Formats: sequence, structure tokens, C-alpha cells
Amino acid sequence: MKKTMIALGLGAMALSLAACGGKGDDKLGSQVEAAADNRADALEAAADNMEDQAKAVRASGDQQADAIDDADINAQAMPDEQKAALINGSEKLR
Repeated sequence: MKKTMIALGLGAMALSLAACGGKGDDKLGSQVEAAADNRADALEAAADNMEDQAKAVRASGDQQADAIDDADINAQAMPDEQKAALINGSEKLR
């Protein structure tokens, strides 16, 4: 993620320097830079959202593990399908 941001920043700086030729390309360079900044902001927002989702999944797993421990269930008596469903998160202990 940081490498991508650095690459985008360097690219934007290179475009800015290249735009100093006085051929009317300053506006285009600014637009390219602004668009890259917008894409980078969107990527950062998506990464933040995914991090929040990952935290929620971890918290849910911790809560489910605690519920299983508190219920003191006989895991050996459970069918393999039910164990697998608990492990992959498609079923919760009720």
C-alpha cells in the first residue's frame, strides 16, 4: 500500500515537472494529479474498510469461541458437518 502511494506520488511529481514546458499542458498535469489523488484516496478508504471488517471477523470468532467454551459442549459427539460449519463461520452456536 505504501509502495503504491509512493509510486503515485512520484508519478504525480514527474508529471508536474514535465508540465513546466509552457505548452498549455499544466492544466492536464493538474487534472492527472487530482485524478490520481482521488483514486489513492478511494484505495485508502477501501483498505480502512477492509481492516474494520477484519477486526469484526476476529471479534466474532473470539465471541464464538467463548460461547463454545462457556457452553461446555461435547465436541466429540458433534457431527463433522456441524463442526465444519462452526469453524468456517457459516453457523453459530445457539
